[in-house]
Amino acid sequence: MSDPLVIGRVIGDVIDYFSPTVKMSVIYNSDKHVYNGHELFPSTVAFKPKVEVHGGDMRSFFTLIMTDPDVPGPSDPFLREYLHWIVTDIPGTTDSSFGREVMSYELPKPNIGIHRLAFILFKQKKRQIVSAPPSRDKFNTRKFAEENELGLPVAAVFFNCQRETAARRR
Repeated sequence: MSDPLVIGRVIGDVIDYFSPTVKMSVIYNSDKHVYNGHELFPSTVAFKPKVEVHGGDMRSFFTLIMTDPDVPGPSDPFLREYLHWIVTDIPGTTDSSFGREVMSYELPKPNIGIHRLAFILFKQKKRQIVSAPPSRDKFNTRKFAEENELGLPVAAVFFNCQRETAARRR
């Protein structure tokens, strides 16, 4: 099995195994596409990306979660997960700007090691009110999906991110 989500342990650490049923593209700064396992620097991901949903129709709605399962560091992620962004009610065939931002975008700021940042997309049963979690710390994607009756994900992608040194920023 060469599924990058399994190899990168996004399936396992964050979500259960699922079969993708829609396509999702995540694009930073209008030209930096997110591909599973590729590295993006914090300066590249400072502003929220455009997340396009390729599937469903205007009557289907999606919830997007961006989370970091490697907090404070990948070797001892005892604060797993850290929530970076939630957008709900994204109509199918559109992008995240058409949805309702429940938790505003927060740029990744990894201090120790290489962190995985995962975008998980769920198909909603209907338009629904989703409450913001009380904290970004110790977020649990599985529990959130269960509490909001979202079922298994329909798409996911992740990138790696680590602290930039001054030399790298040049």
